[in-house]
Amino acid sequence: MQLEQFNYDNKIVRNFGIATIIWGIVGMTIGLLVATQLVWPQMNFGLQFTTFGRVRPVHTNAVIFAFVGNGIFMGVYYSLQRVLKARMFSDALSKLHFWGWQLIIVASAITLPLGLTSSHEYAEMEWPIDIAITLIWVVFGINMFGTIIKRRERHMYVAVWFYIATFVTVAVLHIVNSIQLPVAGWKSYYVYKGVQDALVQWWYGHNAVAFFLTTPYLGMMYYFLPKMANRPVYSYKLSILHFWSLIFIYIWAGPHHLLYTALPSWVQSLGVVFSIMLIAPSWGGMINGLLTLRGAWDKVRTEPMLKFMVVALTCYGMATFEGPMLSLKQVNAIAHFTDWIVAHVHVGALGWNGFMTFGILYWLIPRIYKTELYSKKLASTHFWIGTLGILFYAIPMYWAAVVQGLMWKEFTPEGVLKYPNFLATTLEILPMHMMRALGGALYLSGVFLMTFNLIKTMKQGKLLANEPAEAPALLPVQVNEQSQHRRLERKPILFMVLALIAILIGGMVEMVPTFTISKNVPTIASVKPYTALELQGRDLYVREGCVNCHTQTIRPFRSETARYGEYSKAGEFVYDTPFLWGSKRTGPDLHRIGSKYPNKWHFDHLLDPTITSPGSIMPSYPWLIDQKLDNSILKDKMKALRKLGIPYTDVAIANAEPDLHKQAQKIADDLKQNQVNVLADREIIAVIAYLQRLGTDIKAAPKVVEDVNINQ
Repeated sequence: MQLEQFNYDNKIVRNFGIATIIWGIVGMTIGLLVATQLVWPQMNFGLQFTTFGRVRPVHTNAVIFAFVGNGIFMGVYYSLQRVLKARMFSDALSKLHFWGWQLIIVASAITLPLGLTSSHEYAEMEWPIDIAITLIWVVFGINMFGTIIKRRERHMYVAVWFYIATFVTVAVLHIVNSIQLPVAGWKSYYVYKGVQDALVQWWYGHNAVAFFLTTPYLGMMYYFLPKMANRPVYSYKLSILHFWSLIFIYIWAGPHHLLYTALPSWVQSLGVVFSIMLIAPSWGGMINGLLTLRGAWDKVRTEPMLKFMVVALTCYGMATFEGPMLSLKQVNAIAHFTDWIVAHVHVGALGWNGFMTFGILYWLIPRIYKTELYSKKLASTHFWIGTLGILFYAIPMYWAAVVQGLMWKEFTPEGVLKYPNFLATTLEILPMHMMRALGGALYLSGVFLMTFNLIKTMKQGKLLANEPAEAPALLPVQVNEQSQHRRLERKPILFMVLALIAILIGGMVEMVPTFTISKNVPTIASVKPYTALELQGRDLYVREGCVNCHTQTIRPFRSETARYGEYSKAGEFVYDTPFLWGSKRTGPDLHRIGSKYPNKWHFDHLLDPTITSPGSIMPSYPWLIDQKLDNSILKDKMKALRKLGIPYTDVAIANAEPDLHKQAQKIADDLKQNQVNVLADREIIAVIAYLQRLGTDIKAAPKVVEDVNINQ
């Protein structure tokens, strides 16, 4: 049998590995800054570019797409070449992929603090960056499938299945979620509105976790864990069941983020059912990984990378148990909008993604540099510091969540809220938030230890940029390889198509009826489009990232209607693009804030929140008073929104600026009567106009004591 000689490309693996480390430090440092701001809001240093609302999406995107994203490409480029016995399809495409991805990260890191955001969680980047992401993702896909087609190994190993599913699903998620109508160079509006926008966002948001933070890491687990343990994967049949059931079921589960909201109840129920089902394939993958270590547990004591892998799989199992549990309506009613969601996400991010990335880096860097790891003791120290960091982060957040959930819902014997002021809960959990920041600091210090260890490892070795390898040409089909799945593994394009069909079914079943059947989103005659000034204020609200702390959806619970007012209706959001329901209540819900307080209260609250709410951890927004409202593209905004179905008339658009100035002057005059002198053309006037509009389109109906929905 003649062997063909070729070289593996280790340089691209090294590049992505270094980028993983650098962006990991950046993303986690910003995360630590964000955590401290939830205790000491002055940690924004008085700058509008570093407030929690603007910096929080920088942190999430840096960790997800910069740290984890580069970690994925590092692992994929290393393992794909070896399981396919082929060099990457194109060195030029590899370089374009690497540098294109880094430029996307830099562009995001610049634009998000400037307030250039589309507001969709985990997809806040504006439309030019979305287009760049699409192009670079296509480059990655061409490079991956080109390598698969020219492979010397007929059957695709299980890791490759997960890489294929990742590519096709992330492509679909990104394209569908990013359909926007550009207004200007860095401003656009989503084509979806209200309830429909919420469904698309959490179909994307949940499955971005599934197919960016989970499936590629499962593929890497199936390659690197057996290599580290020098053991075969426990069960090939279990891996087949794990793969197909996971990608089919996961895509349905997004609506569990929207339980008890204005989303149609049948969609919520579907999300719950498939979320519960999801625990089976998720734990199937965890079990397959842990049982691969049979006979190799003695190595876990001595090999730090295996320690990281075991804890990573354990955290994956815990996070994928929590997800279905949180989708149960009884649990969701208490836990949603609390710090439990924060803890849940970070057990996955810090434990599953972070620890597996660290384990792979410790294993991979010495091999491509043809040397030994500089210090196993430092690696073990990193493991224990990182583990303590996860515990100090997660446990206080679970504790805080229980405190929040119970305090929000507690009534006195007389039937009134025991803690009517939301701030009472906030002040109660500040010690837990301090411990959370300590946990983040511990975790980050471990990353610095790893960085030192890996730099020393690189210095004592030399990169083998082109690693010699040899393998026979593609062999003919063997008789004993005719099982149905074995045949499918020989056909990568068919495999991709079947994976695409599997992930499309759930999304189509949930979204098509919601978009096409009008009774799913009933209209309310009294709900009108925002005025020109309110529209400007809403865009400023989006710019400042207020949705990161405040929800705008009141659930039909007695505790929420007593605290905030009438529960939210689907028809109230028909003109909202993007939707702003939020996913976390660091501050109170704002859906019924309109007309609740005078204009001066809002002015004082934005100037210095402690004036109206002593002890508040909300930052101040003095720049809103100083900065002039930019109306240069106001008419373009209204014209774009009209194309999206919002009924702005020609007269309303033509008179947009005069109407805006008239409404603004009325607010400014009211403030002047209350000893506040502010120009009518300032940004704060527009924000106040928007806040005073919220929830005022419908009048609250009289409460019915017997109404089960309201008194849950």
